[in-house]
Amino acid sequence: HVQLVESGGGLVQTGDSLRLSCAASGRTFPGYAMGWFRQAPGEEREFVAAVDRTGRDTYYADADSVKGRFTISRDNAKNTVYLQMSGLKPEDTALYFCAADIRPAWRGLSHSGYDYNYWGQGTQVTVSS
Repeated sequence: HVQLVESGGGLVQTGDSLRLSCAASGRTFPGYAMGWFRQAPGEEREFVAAVDRTGRDTYYADADSVKGRFTISRDNAKNTVYLQMSGLKPEDTALYFCAADIRPAWRGLSHSGYDYNYWGQGTQVTVSS
C-alpha cells in the first residue's frame, strides 16, 4: 500500500512559479513510477506529467498545455516527487493530484489515470489574472 500527501499549492498570479511536492510512504518509493494529474471545476481529470522509477525518464502532457513550463522530478532519498510549475496561467487553476503507478516498469509511463493505483488528496492551485 502507498500513501501520498501533496503540498505546495496556493494562490498565485499569472506568470508566477510554484513547486508542488508529493510525499510518499508505505511501499518502497523507488519501486514505482509517479504521475501528476489535475482537475479543474466542472472538468475531467487530466494528465500532467509522469516520471519513472529512476527519475531519468519523464513524460508530459501535450505541448500546448504544460510541456516547457512544468517539470516533474523525484528524490528517491526523500520519497518525494515534485512538480515545478512556471509561467502559470489562469487555465492552470485546478486541484493537483499525485499518483503512484505500480505496474511493471517494462509497461512504460502512462497518461491514463486508470494505470495509477494510489492517489493523494490533492493540493489546490489557483492562478489569478
